[in-house]
Amino acid sequence: MAKNNFQDAGPSQRQLRVGELIRRTLSDLLMRGDVHDPDLNRMSITVGEVRVTPDLKIATVYVLPLGGIGKDEVIGLLARNKGELRTMIGKKAKLKWAPDLRFQLDMTFDQMDHTREMLAQERVRQDTENKEDSEES
Repeated sequence: MAKNNFQDAGPSQRQLRVGELIRRTLSDLLMRGDVHDPDLNRMSITVGEVRVTPDLKIATVYVLPLGGIGKDEVIGLLARNKGELRTMIGKKAKLKWAPDLRFQLDMTFDQMDHTREMLAQERVRQDTENKEDSEES
């Protein structure tokens, strides 16, 4: 009998829902400056995405400081305050258990810039135009 393999299925609706709830709550906390760290409160931080493990015990938070200035500093500041952030998220989001927070830089914008640069290259534009012409025939 075939065994169900859910590992390749992607995140569940529950993971997505909890991740988005954490993202919105954390964004709100950082925007309001509710954390008791003046170094963290002086920074504007964008929370791009939160990915939660299937057991909801670990949340990986993808962040980027406004303007990309202080990328190295922001991860350290967030890690230094992760206990307070975890407690505040648990209370505000009314989660039974707040997951452990892990912070990483959100490289999405850098990847989009790289893709735009690549597509703007003359050689790549010629290839895409040639492909479109051959598909029309």
